[in-house]
Amino acid sequence: MPSKLWEKSTQVNKNIERFTIGHDKELDLLLAKYDVLGSIAHIIMLESIGLISKDELNVLLPELKKIYTIADKNEFVIEEGVEDVHSQVELELTRQLGDIGKKIHSGRSRNDQVLLDLKLFTRAQIKAMAEAILKLFHELILQSEHYKDILMPGYTHLQVAMPSSFGLWFGAYAEGLVDDLVLLQAAYKICNRNPLGSAAGYGSSFPLNRTMTTKLLGFDSMDYNVVYAQMGRGKLERTVAFSLASIAGTLSRLAYDACLFNCQNFGFVKLPDECTTGSSIMPHKKNPDVFELIRAKCNKIQSLPQQIILISNNLPCGYFRDMQILKEVYLPSFEELMDCIEMTTYIVSKIKVNEHILDDSRYDPMFSVEKVNQLVLDGMPFRDAYKKVGLEIEAGHFVPNKNINHTHEGSIGNLCNAEISDLMQKVFENFHFQNAVMAEQALLNTIQ
Repeated sequence: MPSKLWEKSTQVNKNIERFTIGHDKELDLLLAKYDVLGSIAHIIMLESIGLISKDELNVLLPELKKIYTIADKNEFVIEEGVEDVHSQVELELTRQLGDIGKKIHSGRSRNDQVLLDLKLFTRAQIKAMAEAILKLFHELILQSEHYKDILMPGYTHLQVAMPSSFGLWFGAYAEGLVDDLVLLQAAYKICNRNPLGSAAGYGSSFPLNRTMTTKLLGFDSMDYNVVYAQMGRGKLERTVAFSLASIAGTLSRLAYDACLFNCQNFGFVKLPDECTTGSSIMPHKKNPDVFELIRAKCNKIQSLPQQIILISNNLPCGYFRDMQILKEVYLPSFEELMDCIEMTTYIVSKIKVNEHILDDSRYDPMFSVEKVNQLVLDGMPFRDAYKKVGLEIEAGHFVPNKNINHTHEGSIGNLCNAEISDLMQKVFENFHFQNAVMAEQALLNTIQ
């Protein structure tokens, strides 16, 4: 059997082969178990329309499940001379079952096969990422509640501005993750549609039952138009990349704050010692390297949508090999961002807050607006109150009242963490991850 599904009599120049395959073999290992899962659904459908017999299905399914188990343990190997995951799976089946193994490709192209693999992979990665974000969210809410009464300066233009609190600071990033999850959910809904059966982008003369494979694989619906299904390559990656970039943006900003607030000139927070590194020359140093790397990695991830756009932009409809390069920037981004989320969650859970920041008189002016507002409540026009307090500050006579009382929703005295948590829970539940998980498990359980 040729090592390439398309190979006939002419052999490709070895340098051309090396160039065109690129990093596909290594990246395809991430897709291996999803490729097998798609093949299981596909051949069950093929049997239902008479393209393979019941007896053939009964010998194919156990072999595919064996390969799935190997791939699920990260032990799947693409051999030297074999082009991709699709070729390796078919080769394994043919070794064990002979010509029956060659029948699994009927009604498919590698185009819809890789599209399916990418969607199943992405679906699983989004689920894992949403769960990781939920853990980080809960740590931020816990810290927000724990330090809700500890005031800190709020800044505009990096100038001391108005009173804030650590309750507000931690809670702000928690609520930011809610919006990030909404965007991730939109990407999930676009991802969770079945392209299988679109073949090379123009369907098949076989009477394929695409509704059946859609249900077997737990998709919400199919990509109905076969041309559009193929046009989804690149669009899927771009849409998901925007949601990853949004999460990365939140983490990057949190990391920047943490680095700034941890430095001696601020001294607002103390990072756990085990999360800092030292200097080879300065014995006193405790560097926030983890947050600096999170910031850099997340800034890199924020460039992902632009990379995908530049690779896939301005292509007419139909498949082009340009799309292969998307794997190189897209597939590794999930692991990198997951790593950043998990590191951030750990440090946030261990971070300590300076509860005596306001003992330093340099922060007294941040209470000036409180004094202006009190004068207004006492009957003075706002502009007159503003001028009076401004002159007191200039003359060095301003005495702050640090007993502030903010009551409106989302303010220092009313964080609305319960409402934010309820909102997050509703967003998470609306992914309906269990539908896909149950369908995949049921599909595997049909095999004896």
